[in-house]
Amino acid sequence: GQSDQLLIHRGLAALDRVEQLGGTRGPYAIQAAIAACHARARTPDETDWARIVALYGDLAEVGPSPVVELNRAVAVGMAFGPAAGLELVDRLHDEPTLRAYHLLPSIRGDLLKKLGRTEEARGEFERAASMTHNARERSLLVERARACRDGAG
Repeated sequence: GQSDQLLIHRGLAALDRVEQLGGTRGPYAIQAAIAACHARARTPDETDWARIVALYGDLAEVGPSPVVELNRAVAVGMAFGPAAGLELVDRLHDEPTLRAYHLLPSIRGDLLKKLGRTEEARGEFERAASMTHNARERSLLVERARACRDGAG
């Protein structure tokens, strides 16, 4: 909508200001740049995923965190294919801070499904569903698990 465009425009203007001030290496500036990449694209297909991968790489340097790595893995999956994304996600498997984070199995399930490994994907979606406290999210994940069994979706 129009208000979205206004916010996006404002965000991009703020980003230009940050860049002029030479503050592009800070975590907030990098996150703003990532948001701008998403904002500029009208669809996921139009998103510059390779640039987002690079930005998450920068973010990992200034503020390394497992969640940043997980986000980078998603972007890698979009930019370079699900196998590449899965490789990064699997490195986070033993990360204690992500042990209760339902997005880890959810993202892993998504990548497995794209690779045609539906049985494994179903297990991940079921695990994610059991971990989330959000009822709506849980039902979506249960639905995705079921879709793997039906060979649909």
